[in-house]
Amino acid sequence: MDRYALTVTQVRDNLTKLDQLVGDGDFGDNLAGGVRRAVKRADERGLDGTTALAEAFLNDVGGTSGPLFGLLFQQLATAVRADGSAPSADALARAAEAGHAAIHRVGGAVPGDCTLVDALAPAAESLAAAAGNPDADAPLTEAAQAAIRGALGTASLRPRRGRASYVGDHALGVPDPGALAVALLFMALADIHEPATAPRLPAPGHITVLP
Repeated sequence: MDRYALTVTQVRDNLTKLDQLVGDGDFGDNLAGGVRRAVKRADERGLDGTTALAEAFLNDVGGTSGPLFGLLFQQLATAVRADGSAPSADALARAAEAGHAAIHRVGGAVPGDCTLVDALAPAAESLAAAAGNPDADAPLTEAAQAAIRGALGTASLRPRRGRASYVGDHALGVPDPGALAVALLFMALADIHEPATAPRLPAPGHITVLP
């Protein structure tokens, strides 16, 4: 959570600029505000970071993104290990897929709709493949790479869900901010748990700049 909070703070303005092109322009502030509330909850109540993120986004962050990210964090919390060690690829794959399913139930989004699902689904698929491969040595880094490719790929999609669907073709060329936020989350996981391979990933500021 602390690494994700730092990353979100660094790229908040970039996410805001992207959202000004395709949405209400408040995504960067909403994401950063939700993460700040999560940090406070974790400090005050001794919660693990992912549970604190789930509570903060479900209870305190408005708009469409708050509940959807809250559902994702809620499922990811099931993969957390009490000793703070890296979650297994299998547990994280099941949690990511459960988060995907929950978001689909609530919002109806599927891959190709230009939403956060376009980063989450490939990350879940990558983790599932790693869980079935005993030779996989960097499952979180590979999942982050898959999420980044999915997020950046939304720039070529015509939005069919969310606020961006109202601007139609004007959104073409702009990556979805929610998908980028998911990619940043998996990048933070890789940074913490796979420091030897995470340097393969691009800098957060690089993937969130205006096209």
